[in-house]
Amino acid sequence: MFTGDSEDDVTGDSEDGGISPFDTSVARQARIYDYLLGGKDNFAADREAAEQAVAAFPGLAAWARHNRAFLARAVRYLVSEAAIRQFLDIGTGLPTADNTHEVAQRIAPESRVVYVDNDPVVLVHARALLTSSPEGATAYVQADLRDPETILRAAADTLDFTRPVALMLLAILHVVPDADDPWAIVSRIMAALPSGSYLVISHPASDVRAVEIAEMTRRFNQRLGNVVSAGRTRDEVARFFAGLDLVEPGIVPTPQWRPDSGAEPVTEPAYAAMGRKP
Repeated sequence: MFTGDSEDDVTGDSEDGGISPFDTSVARQARIYDYLLGGKDNFAADREAAEQAVAAFPGLAAWARHNRAFLARAVRYLVSEAAIRQFLDIGTGLPTADNTHEVAQRIAPESRVVYVDNDPVVLVHARALLTSSPEGATAYVQADLRDPETILRAAADTLDFTRPVALMLLAILHVVPDADDPWAIVSRIMAALPSGSYLVISHPASDVRAVEIAEMTRRFNQRLGNVVSAGRTRDEVARFFAGLDLVEPGIVPTPQWRPDSGAEPVTEPAYAAMGRKP
């Protein structure tokens, strides 16, 4: 695994078995997120992009931590209360503490998890995501969320689509513009999953602290090339759950989704929700 201690190019296995360079002078979303979480798998370009965004919205690092904590709470609920044993985690990012399979397999070692990401940087780290309990399984698919057919075909090698699956889409849908119809993409994946499956989403909000979020997004896009949207409204997030039964407490700010006991209520410009397919 590479760390932020070196600014040299990082190399990883290419598809043809050779070595492919990764340009560390260009910021990448996965590494920015890693930096915000306090990780070491990032470089100067990633840190500079993150700090410029934080200057516009000082709560960004806290949101990243809250988003990660939401993942853990959601997985614990799904395993312990909904008896889910299969997960399709798209847009997983770089491995960090409490990845989906780690949370799930601590409770149910037989859990099976497929991770999906389109970032070649994540591919370098995929081996860390492929560790699994002997009873369960993990796999990694390099694919884009906008190509659901490829994702479903590859995931079927590990997951049994006749049994319920939890589709995890945390902090990923905001990089799919309205023109690509993210609602249709989510609907297509959910259509392939059986009754009793779940959809879990976290998504930046555009109708909370809108001026700060718009400026933060502008700064991100200066670095990343206009790939990040300024979030979506609560009603737009609700559209992803059309036809599903929302799990209480519904669509709420990320820290407010079934918070751990004793946690202080926090309102931030991001929504989290979970829905069950009837």
